[in-house]
Amino acid sequence: MAMLRYTADVRTLLWAFVLMPAVLVVQIVRPDLVTYLWPLSFYFAMAAGTMAHNHNHTPVFKNRRLNNAYATWISLFYGYPSFAWVPTHNLNHHKHVNREGDATITWRHSKKNVWWIALSYFFVSAYFQSGPIKEYIAKAKRSNPALHAHVLRQYAFWIGWLVSTFAVMAYLHGLGTGLKVWALTVGGPGLFGMWSMMWFNYMQHVHCDPWSEHNHSRNITGRIFNFLVFNNGLHTIHHENPGSHWSKAYELHAKIENQIDPALNEPSFCWWVFRQYVLSNFVPSLGSKQVGRAAYDPPTGKKVEMTEAGPMTDTVDALDAGNNAQMA
Repeated sequence: MAMLRYTADVRTLLWAFVLMPAVLVVQIVRPDLVTYLWPLSFYFAMAAGTMAHNHNHTPVFKNRRLNNAYATWISLFYGYPSFAWVPTHNLNHHKHVNREGDATITWRHSKKNVWWIALSYFFVSAYFQSGPIKEYIAKAKRSNPALHAHVLRQYAFWIGWLVSTFAVMAYLHGLGTGLKVWALTVGGPGLFGMWSMMWFNYMQHVHCDPWSEHNHSRNITGRIFNFLVFNNGLHTIHHENPGSHWSKAYELHAKIENQIDPALNEPSFCWWVFRQYVLSNFVPSLGSKQVGRAAYDPPTGKKVEMTEAGPMTDTVDALDAGNNAQMA
């Protein structure tokens, strides 16, 4: 398709404009099917988060208006306006990578990687990410009216979506059933979409070495998992080539895979989670260990700077100047 930058994003469009809305509409029309389909709603919210992440690094379309429209649309399923990836992720996380200054650091209250910290990380991280978001909006209001208008439109569509979908479901099925359907198809998935993205950030950086050339991130290399999340399990190469398209991730990962500590290349997502948060409670040796130097332990006399990954200063496709930012 000529309007796409990469043909692999045909699948992105299939998810965004066919599967996600279809699953939602079926459950609105047939609330008796919610019992069977709600897991798909939660999955698609998580997938929408990875798609929003990918789009903010490498926009889907060649056309600016289409990119803005897509970013707004995907926000509805992700659970929050997708512009927020820019100040918290592109401009902050990619610059500091779990070191001091990163709003999403994994070691803020504990150096351990245990289940209760992993579960509660969302609330802590969301609080500290609110600062960069507010600063970004204030700066846009002062100096970039077009960007500020784009941000306001995303908020308006997102809030309007939450209210209108609830109103439709309550009208069709009554307040009680409508609330249940809405919670399992829109409200709950939206919260899960945000939670899952922050948790992915946690598991991909906890106990890694941000001072290292290649051991700064944890990877999930399984093909099925990466198919479902658009290759977002391959995180090392993402930090080192933030402007590369998600479809190139395996190709790029293969070039450096043997330079990454084997402990940071996990073949199975489910096994890692089960081993880390269930089995390690009984066999502590199965839990993750610090690889290399910790984020809070900088090399003596050495200051490592990172570059920002794709600073979006205008609209969601204004990433060209920063898309290929590399780790210094």
